[in-house]
Amino acid sequence: MFDFEKGEILLIDKPYTWTSFDAVNYIKQNLYRLFKKNIKMGHGGTLDPLATGLLIVLTGNKTKMANKIQSLPKTYEGTFILGAFTPSFDKETINEIEEGYPIDHITPELIYEKAKEMIGNQMQMPPQYSAIKVNGKKAYEYVRSGKTIHLTPRPITIYEFEILRIELPEVDFRVVCSKGTYVRSLARDFGDALNTSAYLGSLCRTHIGKYKLEDAMHPKEFIMLVEKLIENNVLKP
Repeated sequence: MFDFEKGEILLIDKPYTWTSFDAVNYIKQNLYRLFKKNIKMGHGGTLDPLATGLLIVLTGNKTKMANKIQSLPKTYEGTFILGAFTPSFDKETINEIEEGYPIDHITPELIYEKAKEMIGNQMQMPPQYSAIKVNGKKAYEYVRSGKTIHLTPRPITIYEFEILRIELPEVDFRVVCSKGTYVRSLARDFGDALNTSAYLGSLCRTHIGKYKLEDAMHPKEFIMLVEKLIENNVLKP
């Protein structure tokens, strides 16, 4: 059923607070435990620790597909929290939250209007709390040490931006976007467009191209499946 050295595309449901590296490393270490082989492994696009959802893990020769998969459009569902700001644009820095931004002027009509205006090609400023490399270090490493760094806007495309629920200060959304899009930055930009502030309350990646979250497995569930296949002599350790 699996040939990890020849190459597999594994659809993994990344748990909340796990880094993408945590998920890949968990699978890699357990496959080594089961097969006594060091299997080459990577993934097709990072998810933030506080995001959940679809992570594509590649093994063996399929790791060569990483760039191709990373370039596929991605679909996310989540919640914006209006009227407040955090430095990371999500809950990572919730202890530094700034509240009290006005939302009384915001109507459903305004929300739908601004969401529609954000569809298309644009330049997006990445968050300071990101893994973008600056002089060999990740941007968030500078920020966490108290330094401010200069980042430049990057071209992205928002293909679809749908509002699913409005219950202020919460706004649920679905977005289909290009490689390189930071949905945390989209939260900031959406807040700006509404003349308030906003941060990302929750986020789940549901699709990467044709690949679906509904077909994915928790990392621990996946390893249990492999163990069962070995136990039933479907796979040889």
